[in-house]
Amino acid sequence: MSDEQAAFRLSGARPAVLRWHEHAADAVLLDGFHALKHALRFGADVLVAVSSDKEAVLRLAADLAPDLAAELARRVTEIPAAELRGLVTRVHPTGVAALAAAPDPASRTAALAALPRQAPVVVLDRPRNLGNVGAVVRLAAGFGVTGVVTTGDLDPWHPNAVRAGAGLHYATTVARTAADALPPGPLHVLDPEGEDIRAAELPDDALIVFGSERHGVSDELRARAAALVALPMRPQVSSYNLATSVGMTLYHWAATSRSPRVPGRP
Repeated sequence: MSDEQAAFRLSGARPAVLRWHEHAADAVLLDGFHALKHALRFGADVLVAVSSDKEAVLRLAADLAPDLAAELARRVTEIPAAELRGLVTRVHPTGVAALAAAPDPASRTAALAALPRQAPVVVLDRPRNLGNVGAVVRLAAGFGVTGVVTTGDLDPWHPNAVRAGAGLHYATTVARTAADALPPGPLHVLDPEGEDIRAAELPDDALIVFGSERHGVSDELRARAAALVALPMRPQVSSYNLATSVGMTLYHWAATSRSPRVPGRP
């Protein structure tokens, strides 16, 4: 047994690694400093947090999240780099990872279904890219909308989506559902044949539906649309990136809505 292994067994690192293994199957992976930071800020139940360089994590906290410096000092356990590499597929450049409890599914469903609604729900119909899903969650959190719902096979809580969303899944409501079980509200579907968004109104209670870049919105949801809305785009350009489309659309909602949920609105 090496000196490092012996020190590990005698330190507080071993219980942290054991807790990790205890919760790993059911918990949400928070990969990196920013994911952990946002999850803590928005009330996640962080079960265990580990780093191969706690001092570096606390320096980041002092610079980027002084509001969490004391909490991170208390929560993060330093473990050997080899142990960290055994817990995660790829160690984040910030050298920190954590596990958090997933939000209760019933609570997510209730939050999305609650009426009256003061901010839209973003619906991603059969998305194909986890990075795009995470980027959309980050936009939804920033704009203060009610939540993000996905249809299809992709899990919006997959570690790659949570990584791309920088842990902001905990700042909004994120769920997957069948197309015939969406939350209540009028469907406003992004479609090239729709009304120019600059002349359209997006109600606060709308479900704003986006399809994948390749396939667009399903015929089923398009047929149920209360309105079709189009983003302005130069001829011969085939499409925008999904997250770009969501960002443009949510900016239009924020610029035209009088909802108190709009960020920065007095």
